[in-house]
This record gives sequence, C-alpha cells and structure tokens, in this order.
Amino acid sequence: MEKLIIDDHQFLERLNRSHVEVIFNAIDQNRKFLRMWLPFVDFTFKADDTERFVQSVLEKSSANRDEVYVIWYKLEFAGLIGFKDIDKVNDKIEIGYWLTEKMTGKGIATAATRKMVNLAFRNMDMNRVQIKCGVGNEKSSAIPQRLGFYFEGIERNGERHNHTYIDLEVFSLLKREWAETLF
Repeated sequence: MEKLIIDDHQFLERLNRSHVEVIFNAIDQNRKFLRMWLPFVDFTFKADDTERFVQSVLEKSSANRDEVYVIWYKLEFAGLIGFKDIDKVNDKIEIGYWLTEKMTGKGIATAATRKMVNLAFRNMDMNRVQIKCGVGNEKSSAIPQRLGFYFEGIERNGERHNHTYIDLEVFSLLKREWAETLF
C-alpha cells in the first residue's frame, strides 16, 4: 500500500526517493529538538545522508525491507513511522516513529501508530507489536500507554546516543489483546 488514510487531515505515504529533501529539511530545522532521542540526527549533515538512508530502506528485498512511511498532517510533513526488526518466524514486529517539534501534541503520532498496529495485526498477521522509547521520553512513551500496550520493563543500555548509551522502555501489545479492544 502506497498510501494509508488515517482521517480527513492525516495520511501515511510509503517512503520513496521523492521524500529525501523534505525529510532532510525537517531534520535540519528540528535538529536540537530531535537529537535528544534520535541518534541518527548527529550523522545527518546533508541531504545526501538522508538519501543514503532512504536508499538503504528501498534497496532491501521486499521480504527483508523495513516498512517506512512519511506522516502527512494537513498536507504538511509531520515525521516518519515504520516497522523495523520484522520477525516473520516469531510473528513479531517493532514500530518506530518521530515527529517534528511543531507537530507534537496534536495526536498525530498516536493516530499513525494505531494505523500501523492495525496493519500489523490485520494485514501482516503478526502476533506481537513492540515499541521502545528512551527512558525519560515521556511524550513518546505516552503513545503505547494510550493505545493499551503493556509495559514490559527496561532494556538497559539499549541504544547508543553520541558517546553513551540510554535505557529503553519496552512496550508490547499482543494480537489477542488488540482483538479485545475496539482499535
């Protein structure tokens, strides 16, 4: 699916090469805001860096490719969301996301995450969806909590940031739990 409609104001569009400039500009304009929780910001200095990221996603075979979508809100770039670490043997998947600063606090990431959760369970027949958030990133961890995910614990030193490591909160939702809710 190239486009996933969320509502009248928001949709997801599958990542493609035409998005490089808008993604890079968003990173560049939101560098201070994004760098606290996103380690790639300090390695993204020019549009070529973003182009390499997009190319790395698109070059993988469809069986091994992360599913990455651009989040559009009122036809304006809001951020990215995607599936990563797709494990088809164990039917589990992880969702990652980020928004530009001005798009936070509008329910955009929650709605996009809900759409991705539904896609994982309905269309991809996954059994488990996982989200990891940096400890202290309250806005990010509020999303899985809002959507009924179970807090599993802390993955110690789970992600490298600059020259140190941060702990990650791990949240999960199982297909049977999802089926019990009106998602």
